[in-house]
Amino acid sequence: MHFQELIRKRYSVRAYDGRPVEEEKLARVLEAARLAPTAANRQPFRVVVLPVKGRETELGRLYGRPWFVQAPLVLAVCAVPAESWVRKYDGWSAAEVDAAIAMTHLVLAAAEEGLGTCWIAAFDPKAAREVLELPEGVVPVAFTPLGYPADSPQPKKRRPLSEIVRDLP
Repeated sequence: MHFQELIRKRYSVRAYDGRPVEEEKLARVLEAARLAPTAANRQPFRVVVLPVKGRETELGRLYGRPWFVQAPLVLAVCAVPAESWVRKYDGWSAAEVDAAIAMTHLVLAAAEEGLGTCWIAAFDPKAAREVLELPEGVVPVAFTPLGYPADSPQPKKRRPLSEIVRDLP
């Protein structure tokens, strides 16, 4: 699939049919996250793979929509700020941006595999720390269900380029 086709095909899936995700497909999705570009190639992120079966109530604490636990897997992308590149001028850490780039690669690779995702940032961070048993210094950034879609994409609503691109005089 060509990249332009892929980015048009990917959408936020909000219904999953529950079929298991094949190990080979999961491995390719995770490899895409591993290959994501990060500042100074530090890779200050971790991906946690959470099987849903038997954890529906626990995972529901993170994000309360029923479709969040319909897929067989939930993936969590976390940042590790202590491992990140830091800009010397102002101390800005690239950790969360790097984790977001990895998440982007992950969701695009999933779409290429015929799998659905939905980027979730509206999760309860306290519940996320507890459910994932995260040590200090690891920050949950985003979650996504991972499974086969049971819905269809809706037309994408995006601003026109003229609203988001600006040329300098």
